Amino acid sequence: MTSQARAIIADDHPLFRSAMKQAMQAALGGEILEAANLDETLSTLAAHASIELVFLDLNMPGNQGLTGLTSLRNAYPGVQVLIVSAEEDPDIIRRALDFGASGYLPKSAPLECIAQAVAAVLDGEQWLPDGMQIEQNSGPATAERDFADKLNQLTPHQFKVLKMVADGLLNKQIAWELQVQETTIKQHVSAILRKLEVINRTQAGVLFKQFMQPDGR
Repeated sequence: MTSQARAIIADDHPLFRSAMKQAMQAALGGEILEAANLDETLSTLAAHASIELVFLDLNMPGNQGLTGLTSLRNAYPGVQVLIVSAEEDPDIIRRALDFGASGYLPKSAPLECIAQAVAAVLDGEQWLPDGMQIEQNSGPATAERDFADKLNQLTPHQFKVLKMVADGLLNKQIAWELQVQETTIKQHVSAILRKLEVINRTQAGVLFKQFMQPDGR
């Protein structure tokens, strides 16, 4: 009998995935799966209900800044997402935490940090390496957290529609992509505007793209 998968290493570099997997074996029981892009990560999550933790690279193909993180958190709110990235800009780290990351592990961190991060995150804590201080009280940060809270109110279908709206697709195009009636998309868009507290789809799309950029610009 094989053990159930408990984690996914989502990174497009095979050598890094291999090193992470080896380092994680001692820290995490159960099978550890791998994914090279966001779509593969989402399909792996769909196929393995036992997954508790995703190690997510911010710059992995399909991720588009913080879109991958918010997609995972929206579709699988019970799964913890630990960002593993070469990027160590404090503002980017703060924004990742604002949008639902359970922790942030720099790729420069020593391997022993992995066990600490896994233990803390699976215990429900938000984890950062020792000595890493993130400012949480600035005006922009407050606006981002407010938007993140509103984003959390969207259903998975509404979240998909919002991403397509932000990409410039019309209701008819979105309906074709999702294989539903255009009236259904109109209902989703109305709900999105209400939950995000914006007046039109253009504003919703602009805000989503702005906040999903790693630098928030």
